[in-house]
Amino acid sequence: MLLSNGDVNKQKVLDLALKGNEIANPQDIVKDPYVFEFLGLPEDKLMMESDLEEALVRQIEKFLLELGKGFMFVGTQQRVTFGNVHYYVDMVFYNKILKSYVLIELKTIKLMPEAVGQLNMYLNYYAAEVNDEDDNPPIGLILCTDKGNVDMQYALGGLNNNIFASKYVTYMPDKEQLIAQVEAVLTANSKEHK
Repeated sequence: MLLSNGDVNKQKVLDLALKGNEIANPQDIVKDPYVFEFLGLPEDKLMMESDLEEALVRQIEKFLLELGKGFMFVGTQQRVTFGNVHYYVDMVFYNKILKSYVLIELKTIKLMPEAVGQLNMYLNYYAAEVNDEDDNPPIGLILCTDKGNVDMQYALGGLNNNIFASKYVTYMPDKEQLIAQVEAVLTANSKEHK
């Protein structure tokens, strides 16, 4: 933005530098991707969801920094019961800026539609049974290894709850990958503004 012509863009960058990142909507707290390099996990080792959860809890302070502003840790494996059947939300946080619970489901595979349905059920439960009257609706976040599945627009569409899917990586991409990602974002933004 600084290299672009126009004082408007330069003013936006200056405003952002002075005020910081403003959080007003649930999508303002979701990053993509999340970088879990601080866990020190081997790049090529398959892991279970419970292993990922355990590693994140051991490094909770660093995980909170990666999540962003306003997050407070509530717990892991938070039980949700329907009838006599128990389900467990992988990780629960509260975002004090948005005044919302943030329920995180960890997936060590690509995003699948059933994960969306599962998280939607948890969000409905939290809205009805856990939220205080001054809380905003809960937010769902599925952290997965790949969210590029085209049919996810259909799985996530039409739901009343705020559900987001973000990719996570266990190591910082190399320089060439970072450059390619920045170029892709710039190209997409230039097409949107034409």
